[in-house]
Amino acid sequence: MLDSLRRWQPEIPREEQPVAKTVEAMDEAGVDKSLISAWVAPGNVMISNDEVAGFVEQAADRLVGVGSVDIRKPMDAVREVRRCVDELGFKGIRVLPWLWEVPPTDRRFYPVYVACCEADVPFCTQIGHTGPLMPSEVGRPIYLDQVALDFPELKIVGGHIGYPWTDEAIAVATKHENVYIDTSAYTTKRYPPALVEYLRAHGRRKILFGSNYPMITPAKALRDLQSLDLDEEATGLFLGGNAQRVFGL
Repeated sequence: MLDSLRRWQPEIPREEQPVAKTVEAMDEAGVDKSLISAWVAPGNVMISNDEVAGFVEQAADRLVGVGSVDIRKPMDAVREVRRCVDELGFKGIRVLPWLWEVPPTDRRFYPVYVACCEADVPFCTQIGHTGPLMPSEVGRPIYLDQVALDFPELKIVGGHIGYPWTDEAIAVATKHENVYIDTSAYTTKRYPPALVEYLRAHGRRKILFGSNYPMITPAKALRDLQSLDLDEEATGLFLGGNAQRVFGL
């Protein structure tokens, strides 16, 4: 499933990367802290919450954990959200609709939303098309409109900018106080013009920088930052201020 990504990112490593190499990549780009995430898919825990906790423990001053859960088991999912936050110290929960082949309006997501609201941590997800060979429709940003209407207090971070539905992502983020966009999986030179315009103006408090390491290093993701022509305030919010506020860092 993930091998399709190698068509345009052949340098993606095939072996587990040591935490020290992650920190080295952060240092190269001047990144102080990074969010790292567990990956839970149907019947397959790709990166477990405990593994992520172990990575964070190796660089506690640099890495911040984000958990994931199995949405097929609602009560287990709720208990795991609470464990991630209360015991592991994670700052968010991330579930990818394309892994489950259902949109974020599916009823199985709703207990997770409740648990995130109770724990006061963001729900992180993916918006836009999928690089892996899985259905993209479930990543339409407009689905988050209904979620935000049902859970106005839930902080939602939609990763991967929503392309090719970036205008939808901007519309939903503009409409809802607690909906945000992160730029992971895209280098600055590939941001759609509408996103850059939003980032420069009234969306400056709505967009969070992301890389997608190890597929895209932070340095590569930031290489053409100056071309965005951001003012000092927008740059500070984009590179750190918004993430500090949203994730409580």
